[in-house]
Amino acid sequence: MAERRSAREVVTALADDSTFDELPVPAGPSKPDGPLGWPGYDASRARAAERTGEQESVVCGTARVGGTRAVLIAFEFGFLGGSLGERTGDRLEAAYTYARERRLPVVPLVATGGSRMQEGMLALTQLQRVARQSALTREAGLAQVAVVRDPTTGGGWATLGAGADVVLALPGAQVGFAGSRVRPADADPAAYTAEAQVAAGAADAVVRPEELRETLGRWLRLLTCPSSTPAAPPGALGDTAVLPATGWDAVRRARSPRRPRAAAYLDAYFTHRVAISGDRCGGTDPDGVLCGFGEHQGRTIAYAAQTGTATRPAGYRTAARLIRLADRLGIPVLTLVDTPGAANDAEAERQGAGAAIADLFAAVAGARTPVTSLVIGEGGSGGALALAAPGNTWATPDSYFSVIAPELAAAILKRPPREVEATADRLRIRPQDLVELGVVRGTVGP
Repeated sequence: MAERRSAREVVTALADDSTFDELPVPAGPSKPDGPLGWPGYDASRARAAERTGEQESVVCGTARVGGTRAVLIAFEFGFLGGSLGERTGDRLEAAYTYARERRLPVVPLVATGGSRMQEGMLALTQLQRVARQSALTREAGLAQVAVVRDPTTGGGWATLGAGADVVLALPGAQVGFAGSRVRPADADPAAYTAEAQVAAGAADAVVRPEELRETLGRWLRLLTCPSSTPAAPPGALGDTAVLPATGWDAVRRARSPRRPRAAAYLDAYFTHRVAISGDRCGGTDPDGVLCGFGEHQGRTIAYAAQTGTATRPAGYRTAARLIRLADRLGIPVLTLVDTPGAANDAEAERQGAGAAIADLFAAVAGARTPVTSLVIGEGGSGGALALAAPGNTWATPDSYFSVIAPELAAAILKRPPREVEATADRLRIRPQDLVELGVVRGTVGP
């Protein structure tokens, strides 16, 4: 079990010194023993207040984290298990409204067991209220970065936690929709952890407490720097600027194990970067697509980069998630195209490969923020084209882009293996061919 700090201890650990300013508490009617007249409810709240020093299960205020001002919503688990009731909803709504009025990002620091049973359905409906506030904040183009603590379960996880743009989790925290007292007796407890949620694509990273302040501050800085200027394509990292002589030479060079891959390009391009992970649908593709935000020449640029392997459905969905988030925040996007094609095994089909690729095509096509693409290796068919920006795609000298791999094209056309190299030439897949055809804008040098 992760260490449980109080709400104010968490705020103190994350906020820059002397910058936390608590928001006024909204006034609201109070009925004896709550809206249901639950016997002993007032006494339970009084004991919780005496034990924690708080009057409700959340503490809301503004603070600077790593120099960036944000609205912090810290749950106090010691107050009736951090549960959500009507007065909790009042505070949450006021905090989100304040954030929108002042154009501030929102940081929920979640530790809750869910809705407050002593308030019945009126407590449960606070989730709709919270979801509405989150949606309005999303529409306003403001970032929401959640930190899920121990425990984060029930409606708190299904709204403030999992509904955030970026989800950071403390190691060992219990995280899941079903709390420990309501899940099946034979359920594997390891499935209800921060680590399991990251593995399932529902959270982005597990962050150690001593690193949380710096990590959160970096996220907030990157997500609050919009720009309308397109990202410049990176320079080529290959050994030579000489363009390939033949189509097959282009294929051979793109497939070379010595060719620089996505990680090298990202390291060279960004001063620092942070990664998002997961498609929020139960999947990740860490070996196929790298996604996140980084700083390039003082500006925030979002990136989605294929790594040279066959991209899986979760990779396409994660890239689409990245592009839509960048679009909402007004952050330009850089994509690196490098895949022999989409994964085409049976499991990829069961995971919805076609729908995932279609969703990425739609995300790129619908983006209002500028998208820049660079083909750094293999451009294999629609699985590569889905990540390419129409009208703003560039290519390195050691890359190719093709409607299909030359070997497969020859097979489909019923040509013998000896004609594969000639087929590569006929497909006109070299970088200079692509420029002449108008498929890419140009080639980049070192």
